[in-house]
Amino acid sequence: MKYPFLLAVLTFCVFSQYAFSQDEAKIPEKYTAHNKGKFYISWGGNRESYSRSDVNFKGDNYDFTVEDMQAHDKPKGYSIDYINPARMTIPQTNFRLGYYVSDHYSASVGWDHMKYVMSQDQIANVSGYINTHETSATTGQSFDQTFNHTPTQMTEDFLTYEHTDGLNYVNAEFARHDDISKLFTIGNTDKIQINISEGLGAGVLYPKTNTKLMGRERHDEFHVSGYGLSAKAALNITFLKYFYVQGEIKGGYINMNDIKTTYMNADSASQHFYYLQRILSVGGIFRV
Repeated sequence: MKYPFLLAVLTFCVFSQYAFSQDEAKIPEKYTAHNKGKFYISWGGNRESYSRSDVNFKGDNYDFTVEDMQAHDKPKGYSIDYINPARMTIPQTNFRLGYYVSDHYSASVGWDHMKYVMSQDQIANVSGYINTHETSATTGQSFDQTFNHTPTQMTEDFLTYEHTDGLNYVNAEFARHDDISKLFTIGNTDKIQINISEGLGAGVLYPKTNTKLMGRERHDEFHVSGYGLSAKAALNITFLKYFYVQGEIKGGYINMNDIKTTYMNADSASQHFYYLQRILSVGGIFRV
């Protein structure tokens, strides 16, 4: 009698395991469980802070450096321009398109549209010389001078200097992403997911620099002016599988050695500085 009983028990166990496996196979995998093969796209706004910078201006019969120039960004504030297709390049904005090469790593390209404005009327030390025989349209005084760390006021008739049609940092980035939802009670779900990411980037600066130097007509065209390096850390909240909000801190180094200042071919400027960028963006993540 015991052998038929054992056979019945064994048969029950086999069929139970088979049925359990079938039920387990029917459980759909969460969309947010894996990232490999997904694309993402985002759009947002930013604020910046800049280190002081020595800016060298040179051309025919002049070569001088404004030392420790102070500069700031130019925020738009709350505005419909951020989503108005005809005006969305006016505010300080960020665009990024990326692809997950694995669950934890992505490669992306982006455009950081920052703005850099010299603080007008600041008094800065200047070194070098001007011997152009040009005069101020306001005061009639000559700009000609030899400077030796000479305190000089940056008046509008002498110098206005800004990258406000964009301190455009066009860059490629490689980043790591980690789901930290399991650290919270929500766990990983397709309703909400919390991620952190860190990345490194590099690219070129493509500004349209707005400069008036000694009253000369400004150069008003986009121009590749140098390069940049960057690093970031971000907190990402993904909801309803496909959408996310992301806060980001991004810092880096910018070196522009070929800035066009006026339409005179010999006129140019150069500078390098550090920056810190705060970004808030919205985006989507999807498979093709």
